[in-house]
Amino acid sequence: MKLLCALIASLIAVCGWALVVADDDTINLVFDDTNGLGRTFEGIGGISGGGATSKLLVNYPQPLRDQILDYLFLPNFGASLQILKVEIGGDVQSTDGTEASHMHNSWEENYERGYEWWLMLEAKKRNPDIKIYSLPWGFPGWVGQGSSSPYGNTTVLADYVVRWINGAKTHYNITVDYVGIWNERPCNNDYVKVLRKTLNERGFQHTLIVASDNGWEFADGLYGDHELANAVHAVGCHYPGTWSSNSAKYVGKALWASEDYSTFNDEFGAGCWARILNQNYVDGLMTATIAWDLIASYYHNLDFFRDGLMTAVEPWSGHYVVNSPIWVTAHTTQFVSVGWKYLNHTAGVGYLKNGGSYVGLVSPTGNDLTIVIETMTHDHSQCIRPGLPWYTVSPQNVSLNLKGHFSKITKLNLWYSQLSFDGKLSNMFTSMGPVQVVNGMVNLTLGLDQIYTLTTLSGGHKGSHPTPPSSHPFPLPYFDDFEGNNLYNEPNNLAQQTGSFEVLSNGSNKFIRQMVMEWPLSWCGAESVGKAVTVIGDSTWDDLFIEIDFQFPTVNASNGIFVAARINQAGCEMDHSQGVFFFITSDNKYSLTRDSRATDEVTSGNLPSPAHTGWHKISLYVQGSKAYGAFDKRDLFAVDLNVHGSPVPGFAGIGTYNYGLADFDNLHIALTPQGAHQRKIFRKPSSNPLFFIKEH
Repeated sequence: MKLLCALIASLIAVCGWALVVADDDTINLVFDDTNGLGRTFEGIGGISGGGATSKLLVNYPQPLRDQILDYLFLPNFGASLQILKVEIGGDVQSTDGTEASHMHNSWEENYERGYEWWLMLEAKKRNPDIKIYSLPWGFPGWVGQGSSSPYGNTTVLADYVVRWINGAKTHYNITVDYVGIWNERPCNNDYVKVLRKTLNERGFQHTLIVASDNGWEFADGLYGDHELANAVHAVGCHYPGTWSSNSAKYVGKALWASEDYSTFNDEFGAGCWARILNQNYVDGLMTATIAWDLIASYYHNLDFFRDGLMTAVEPWSGHYVVNSPIWVTAHTTQFVSVGWKYLNHTAGVGYLKNGGSYVGLVSPTGNDLTIVIETMTHDHSQCIRPGLPWYTVSPQNVSLNLKGHFSKITKLNLWYSQLSFDGKLSNMFTSMGPVQVVNGMVNLTLGLDQIYTLTTLSGGHKGSHPTPPSSHPFPLPYFDDFEGNNLYNEPNNLAQQTGSFEVLSNGSNKFIRQMVMEWPLSWCGAESVGKAVTVIGDSTWDDLFIEIDFQFPTVNASNGIFVAARINQAGCEMDHSQGVFFFITSDNKYSLTRDSRATDEVTSGNLPSPAHTGWHKISLYVQGSKAYGAFDKRDLFAVDLNVHGSPVPGFAGIGTYNYGLADFDNLHIALTPQGAHQRKIFRKPSSNPLFFIKEH
């Protein structure tokens, strides 16, 4: 007996949990399928999009990229995600960047653009059963048919969306399981019906509609409108705070947290994720929860940095981090499959008396049971939105009382996590082996900020790969001639913020072209900048040299192009960004401005030779409060920026003066002109230190 007590004490000290003998303070939790089951579990997933959140992942070197994908998608390894939700690119800024449309214009289609096709294939390769969910955030301007709304012609809009779904099937043999309407924007019920009809007519009867990816108010319209109700599978709400409306609960549709989490992926983010994965069903009857975002793979200082389930922001070094939300996810996904059923409330689902929650799920055969318990404290589990009402959690003894078909269970396999907030490493997703069930009972002592999974399943695996390379800053000098990029894809490391930049070729030479020719149907305010902008590098860059070759196509060309340094804002705030912007226009003029809108002009003038035909070179060097510019290696200006206050650090960037085509090639970025070119520099009598340089 003394030995047993010593062992139990050791477990408490080392693990933070323990099996206990029930006493008068023990809380009885019943798990019983006798009176039926609850709703059907439809999965846990992550979102790639909304936008460009997987941007840096695609050009990670192998095998590191495969390792990252394993942690996300490989069953019985890491997060083992069951849903992948992707953006239907619309050439619009949708939080951290733009994703390319499959139809920039009404007269063309291309299903090689962007990286979502690749990501869906990689997810399916690891888990053929993963569900694919697609949703547009915005649309090319032509979709509106002269209107500022995508609903200007619902037949055109439905055709545009279903073409994307058909492209996934035709070109990649990917079945799109779910499709949404318009992310967090007004839902047009007539369009929902047209979309359902169009899907049916084109052979996609099994692609189900989730609406409206906003609030619960969509459910109100389902009462009395049988056609609308028959058109949708689930009511999807964003950031529900575990709550759903009575209208939603009783309308007879599945309820989804179709976007949730969106919280920095440290231990606090893991606490948020653990709490809502249980309580979305306990409180709101939501049977699917999808994290925005799948993976934080976008530059630091873009919106919501590191709000992913894990982090991969350095393709140049290969460094990545498997953050704790991955293992929080595994507590459910490795032991519950899509199609399992929740137990009923008070018979396997509920809140714990002293804080926390529990859910029980049963397999379709009724033979397997999984129980997930969380005890996340208030201050360690707040999500970014909405606000979390105050509650308390205290240590408690619980007795799991297995009844009905579960009364015959003799052991449960136990997995355990302890989130730490005192500087110590968290103990994540640890197998504690089997727990014996005695007379249908298992007794546990629950501490704070813990997760338990008890399951009849013998699987479960905390996968691991070799330690990734160490972190390194963006490498300078940097050169890209785009020859290593795939045709029609975005160029590596250039994170487009407005517009769409695509790799094309002319003979054996590859270059990039800005493809958007008219204002898109925007999701946020970024497009009001009136320009196409792509950024690169590090938001802390100060002194910097940037240079690129450019040309104006003969038709549908932009009125101008630019290079920029110290771009201090991107994402949906792109239209308010400041920095040092050097414009050259097709009417053979130049200007230097301190803002992306080109309103705060520092200097301007005429070019020494025409720019509207053939390839040319634009060069900008910012050093301290000075800015130097050149065109085709000829001085244009050397000015003092301190007249208006020197711009703060920021990204490098290139772009177009307005929407229209423009071509770019041979991008150089360096701390100094010498570092970029490795040339022998001789100085002219002017004060410009840039050029004028004889190449080796």
